[in-house]
Amino acid sequence: MSRIWSWTEAGSRLREGPVRLHGRAATGPELPVNCLDQHVQKSPESVALIWERDEPGTEVRITYRELLETTCRLANTLKRHGVRRGDRVAIYMPVSPLAVAAMLACARIGAVHTVVFAGFSAESLAGRINDAKCKVVITFNQGLRGGRVVELKKIVDEAVKHCPTVQHVLVAHRTDNKVHMGHLDIPLEEEMAKEDPVCAPESMGSEDMLFLLYTSGSTGTPKGLVHTQAGYLLYAALTHKLVFDYRPGDVFGCVADIGWITGHSYVVYGPLCNGATSVLFESTPVYPDAGRYWEMVQRLKINQFYGAPTAVRLLLKYGDSWVKKYDRSSLRTLGSVGEPINFEAWEWLHKVVGDGRCTLVDTWWQTETGGICIAPRPSEEGAEILPGMAMRPFFGIVPVLMDEKGKVVEGGNISGALCLSQAWPGMARTIYGDHQRFMEAYFKPYPGHYFTGDGAYRTEDGYYQITGRMDDVINISGHRLGTAEIEDAMANHPAVPETAVIGYPHDIKGEGAFAFIVLKDNTGDTDAVVKELKSAVATKIAKYAVPDQILVVKRLPKTRSGKVMRRLLRKIITGRTQDLGDITTLEDPSVITEILSAYQKYKDKQAASQ
Repeated sequence: MSRIWSWTEAGSRLREGPVRLHGRAATGPELPVNCLDQHVQKSPESVALIWERDEPGTEVRITYRELLETTCRLANTLKRHGVRRGDRVAIYMPVSPLAVAAMLACARIGAVHTVVFAGFSAESLAGRINDAKCKVVITFNQGLRGGRVVELKKIVDEAVKHCPTVQHVLVAHRTDNKVHMGHLDIPLEEEMAKEDPVCAPESMGSEDMLFLLYTSGSTGTPKGLVHTQAGYLLYAALTHKLVFDYRPGDVFGCVADIGWITGHSYVVYGPLCNGATSVLFESTPVYPDAGRYWEMVQRLKINQFYGAPTAVRLLLKYGDSWVKKYDRSSLRTLGSVGEPINFEAWEWLHKVVGDGRCTLVDTWWQTETGGICIAPRPSEEGAEILPGMAMRPFFGIVPVLMDEKGKVVEGGNISGALCLSQAWPGMARTIYGDHQRFMEAYFKPYPGHYFTGDGAYRTEDGYYQITGRMDDVINISGHRLGTAEIEDAMANHPAVPETAVIGYPHDIKGEGAFAFIVLKDNTGDTDAVVKELKSAVATKIAKYAVPDQILVVKRLPKTRSGKVMRRLLRKIITGRTQDLGDITTLEDPSVITEILSAYQKYKDKQAASQ
């Protein structure tokens, strides 16, 4: 293990000197060379990407040579349209080879990409473009997902009306349908065809910015986390190889969207640095039916399958026959990502999907960490794996648990706030344009430590189990979302002076959003207001952020200083009203009875309508 430790320590000490990847110092054109050129030199026709398109059974294979040529043409197109080293480029595209080439093209010329999940609304997209001051946006005319057309270009058109820094919108074509092309718009494939398929990579320092990725915080505005060149790539490549037991020739199937960190690290950068064949999954787990993943595993002979617990919980409800219909003998490793996996989903994934013979790695990490921090593997050969537990810290990761007083708690069979006590190569370096917020969010709560925002339990054997968020952030289908963001989206409604949003257990999504709203006295049609609020959240954030439940109440439970006591709302809807804890700070304790009564009526009405 000493060699791996020395790599990791070298990565942790990035500021002290260059890191070596593949024998060359990381002050140079490292990242694009590591992900493309080195493989093209050795094995140009090996497959880099298998694009599992939305249309079932229509995969497209892209070799390393083809991906390098596409990347270079796109890089030259960006340069021709004024993109220079350090400029920011927004990528609003679904999972596709061109989206991967767009990321790599930015890296090749030293530009900084920020990929925005193609399910976000125009308002969310504009907010991210403006925060990053993007010069160019790359998108498709339309997207396809689950058999439905997504009007990506229309969303971009709406967004860029409010984005003064955008000089060009490069539009690729996923469908044959024509879309409006305005003065900013450039047809991407036409421009790329004019360019040279060779582009010398820009020489970059190990700590230069590689990408920005926006994530939700417990306060309203998303934060643009900064990842850098050498440490990030080192960490993504090493974790990809060791956690999943990746071997040369394997087909690696991570079904995450490239708009999330999982897609960055385990669809694009980690696998490509290791010369792997990476699957790009454009569709949904249930299109055209609940066998989609497993039919794909059989057809593409996937060796590692990495997905979210929310999809597993969804598929579990369809029964085992959809899984058993297909040959899954190629699978060696199964992985879970995005949220803690419940026991039932873990068992089903292990026993039904993996036939009890595959290693199942429940991985814990975050946008901020860049790559996997706690997972059952790597470990000694045949070491035990406990269901629903991330278990073992990766090399160089030193977790500690903290109590309420900010003291480290030692020993086993204990819970606390999960912190990391030393730096690691893949960690985010700052929040773009707001280093103070970065320090306050992650390093101020427990001085000398990185605070993850999660709680964890440590067993007697020293294994870690993640218990969930400790702040006002909820995890919907593996997507982190600050409750403040949802509240802000609803607060602009003229009939709604006050809102409070909390997370509650949801049997498919893991967590759902439950909104409590106060209406003005003269509000007429409550149902219409509820519909308008749902629409407002979908427009301002995204459809997945829309609350599953909205309860109208006369007032919210507040302290004398006016702070909403969300923990009481959480206890009411999870049926734990016998244990409300300390309510002495409540301005008027009778509000609890009021809300309980409203909630009971709401539940009765729901039951009657089913």
